[in-house]
Amino acid sequence: MNTSTALLLADLTGVAVFAASGASAAVAKRLDIFGVVFVGVVAALGGGIFRDLVIDEVPPLAFGDWRYAVTAATVAAAVFWLHPQLARLRTTVLVLDAAGLGLFTVTGTLKALDAHVPAVGACMIGMLTAIGGGLGRDLLTGEIPVVLRREIYAVAALAGSIAVALLNLIGLANAAWLTAAAVLVFALRLVALRRRWSAPVPAMRPPRTGVRGPQG
Repeated sequence: MNTSTALLLADLTGVAVFAASGASAAVAKRLDIFGVVFVGVVAALGGGIFRDLVIDEVPPLAFGDWRYAVTAATVAAAVFWLHPQLARLRTTVLVLDAAGLGLFTVTGTLKALDAHVPAVGACMIGMLTAIGGGLGRDLLTGEIPVVLRREIYAVAALAGSIAVALLNLIGLANAAWLTAAAVLVFALRLVALRRRWSAPVPAMRPPRTGVRGPQG
């Protein structure tokens, strides 16, 4: 299997996983079948469309290759019909989202590097590719986007994209090591959820109470 085929399979797997994540979130909000499929497609393809536009790959693969849209829509529709068998949808959404985060981090960073984007820019593109679909999903389902909360989300994607850039730099960007980078993101996200790790937030001072005394 050559590199381009491996990237395509990883990309389509990420599309399927994020489509399931988006559709599961839409089912939990009790949207109709069109809403479920639409949210699933946006979650699956949003990050990849952003990536392709930034690296000047026009039209984006989501529009130029029918397999992307068909995969996303088929998986989302399957989730709509099979959701009674998916116990505890919230847990399902979180696990699928973590898996998609890892896959899209790797493929997004690699595609940026292949397009001769410098390493720092490639890491940013990889992170934004990974979080773009989840951002669209949360906005469409009326949730505060995960990336804006205290949870470790974008940080996990950034760590994975840095790992991919380093592997590429030292010549170890093969299937085994790239899979390890995706697993790193997946594991970091799930461990952060399990242990309730969070990014720091600004300390809020309590409002002042009482009446000031006379001055002078």
